[in-house]
Parts: sequence; structure tokens; C-alpha cells
Amino acid sequence: MLETIKNAFKSKDIRIKICMTLFMVFIFRVGSFIPIPGLSGGTLTQALGASKDSGLNFVQVLSTLSGGSLAQGTLFSLGILPFINAFIIIQLLSIVIPSLQRLTKEGESGRERITQITRYIAIVLAIVQAIGVIVAFKKNITPLFSSFEDKDKGNAYLTYTLIATILVGGSCMVMWLSERITEYGIGNGTSIIIFVGIIAQAGTTLAGSFKYASNNLDKLWNIFGFLLITVAIFVFIIFFDIAERRINVQYSKQVRGNRMYGGQSTYIPIKVNANGVMPIIFASSIVIFPQMIFQLFAPESKATAWYAQHMGSGKAPYYIFLILFIFFFAFFYSQIQFNPDDVSKNIQQYGGFIPGIRAGKPTSDYLRKINNRITLFGAIFLAVVALIPSLIFRALAGWNSNELGFGHAFSATGLLIVVSVSLELHKQLEAQIMMKHYKGFLK
Repeated sequence: MLETIKNAFKSKDIRIKICMTLFMVFIFRVGSFIPIPGLSGGTLTQALGASKDSGLNFVQVLSTLSGGSLAQGTLFSLGILPFINAFIIIQLLSIVIPSLQRLTKEGESGRERITQITRYIAIVLAIVQAIGVIVAFKKNITPLFSSFEDKDKGNAYLTYTLIATILVGGSCMVMWLSERITEYGIGNGTSIIIFVGIIAQAGTTLAGSFKYASNNLDKLWNIFGFLLITVAIFVFIIFFDIAERRINVQYSKQVRGNRMYGGQSTYIPIKVNANGVMPIIFASSIVIFPQMIFQLFAPESKATAWYAQHMGSGKAPYYIFLILFIFFFAFFYSQIQFNPDDVSKNIQQYGGFIPGIRAGKPTSDYLRKINNRITLFGAIFLAVVALIPSLIFRALAGWNSNELGFGHAFSATGLLIVVSVSLELHKQLEAQIMMKHYKGFLK
């Protein structure tokens, strides 16, 4: 990894891309510290800290993935999440809507149209999330404008409108920054924005933990345990992320004119965790969605309090439904990404076969069976990562009190995203370095 970074800085073009990426990330972090008028960062932090059992768990998720911006009430409080949710919605709708499915096959023009539609949906979702944040933190908003009826009384609705406008505008700005990173930087801008937000939040939480431990030296062992377990989990995730099942494919020899083609042996790689973090994102969204609706439309009702107490985050039903949805979306997303019938047809079309398996339907059935087994192991892996780290971190931080604060420093989604983005950036840097060497050879 260090050697790859060293070689990347030797190339002027790649060095410019890295500097451009760092500049965009710097702008993102600066925006994460610009306060929104009417929202007090201190009161929001206290509200999030006291909301462990009050039904604000979905807001805690938003704050974590935005790098703590929401807890501070800053310009980029919503972060890139509206765009991610819109991308997921478009990806699912492209399966069932023929017009969107056609756009995915129209090349560059089709991708531009889909991106434009995704932006519009992201703006709508940002408006909805901004309203949800205002409703959730209604008691922590200070009216800024005087009322027409009473000059000494603030007009809260004008303040709500201003805050919602700033939140939506900040989300659009983050979306624009991510697209510029993708276009002029070194990798996927959306992934990098989330990566930076998670690392920033984890770093801030860890710094607060050391500050707390300075007055309680016995808690240092909890912090060291947290760091060791985090490194072990990273190694565990990397091991599964690069693990794959290779299915041998043999191509028969063919004579065309005066030349002989084929006769080669290759393989089809099927990754154990080919779905990445998507099943956990889908499952978490589905499980948290009812709680978000209750908090949005009836924040002080008995139903909201009951759901938070019995079905909220950290409760047994929450984990049960989370595991079930992870398994469901793992198999659902696997069917989208890998089509055994198409792979079987392509193998047969080019004169290939799997040793010991007849061509045609037997091949597709064999590939489907292998893919289902691999997906099952991948789903088990995701379920373990979704549950075990969170439970261990909460235990180390103080199960009920969360004294050290790192009970939510790294969520399951955050762990997978950090590892996946790091490996992705490493591969992209290597690819760009290799392309630069090829260009130099051709010149």
C-alpha cells in the first residue's frame, strides 16, 4: 500500500488527481464545521446523547455517516446519504421498470440520464430528511425572525424553512463535490465522502475516549481492547472481502482459416462477499424506517415510545429482523449481479465448458447451486459483522452508560465501508499507475 502511494506521487497526472481529491475533501470537512443559524450544536449533541431510548436512533445513524456534522448542526448535516438512497432506489426500480432498464443498456447517454434522475430523487429525499431532522430537533431550534403579530416573539416556521433550505443546499453541495472527485480525483467520490465522514467521526470519538480515560486510568484497558478488536475485525473483513471461489472453464480448440483458437483454461471468480455492504444498508434502512416514520409524524405518541422501547435499536427483535433482512437482501442482490443462465450461454457460445458438467441447463444449474452456497456464506459473514462488533464495542464502552463513547464509533456498515473503500482506492491507484506505464511504453 505504501509502495503504491509512493509510486503514485511520482507521476504528475496522478499527483494532481490526489491533490484535487484532498482539496475537495478539505472543502467537505470545512463545510462540516459551518453552523446553521437557529441550530445549536451543543444542544443537538446533548439531545443525541440523551436519545438512546427516545426513538432518535435513525438520527444517530445520519450523524455518524455524516462525520458528526448533524450532531453539530452544520451545513453538511445530511451529507451524501440522500444521493445514496436515491441511487439504491433507482437501482431497484431499473429491475422492474422497462424504461429504466433500457437506459442502463444505452451506454454513456443512458448513464447520464439515470444520473440526472438520481439527482432529482436525491433532492426530494433531502427535503424529506430535512423535515425529519427539524421535527426530531424541534425543541432545540431557536426562532430567528420576529413575528408579525408579536415583535418580541420569534416566527418559528420561517426559521424551519430557512434551516430546511440550508440542509438541502448543503446536501446538494456534497453531491456536487462527490461528482467532482469522481471526475477529477482518484476514485468514486461518493465512497470517499462516506469514508472521510466515518473516519472523522471515529477519530473524534476516540479522542473523547482518551480525554475521559485521562481522569479514569482504568478505562485505558477498554480503549486498548477496542483498538485491538478493531484491527482484528479489519483483518477478518479483508480476508472475506478478497476470498473467492474459482470455477474452472475449459475452451475447446477451434480452427479458423490457418489459425487455431481456444484450447485454453480459465476460471470464473465468484466472490464470497460480492454484494459488499449493500445488504446491510438495505436491511438497516428497512428496520429503522418504521421508527423514522413514528418520529416524523408522532414524535411524542405512546406508539413511538413503545416502538423505541421494544423494537428500537439494541433490542432483541431489532437484531432478529436485521439478520432476516440481511439474508433476504444478500440473496436478492446476488440474483441481480450474477445470472447463471447468461453466464452459461456465454460459455457455450465461445466453445467453453466446465469439466465434468454438460453444457446448457446443467451448467446453469451448477453455477446457480455454487452461487447460492457462496451467497449463504457471504450472508452469514455480513450478519456476524452486523452484530458482533456492535455488541463488543458497546460492552467495552459501558453497556448502558456508553461512558467512553465508542459504542457507536464504528457501525457494521462503517467497518465494511472503510475496508471496501481502502481496497478500492488501492486498486484504482494501481490501475492508474499501470496505465501510466503503458502510456510511457507506447510513447
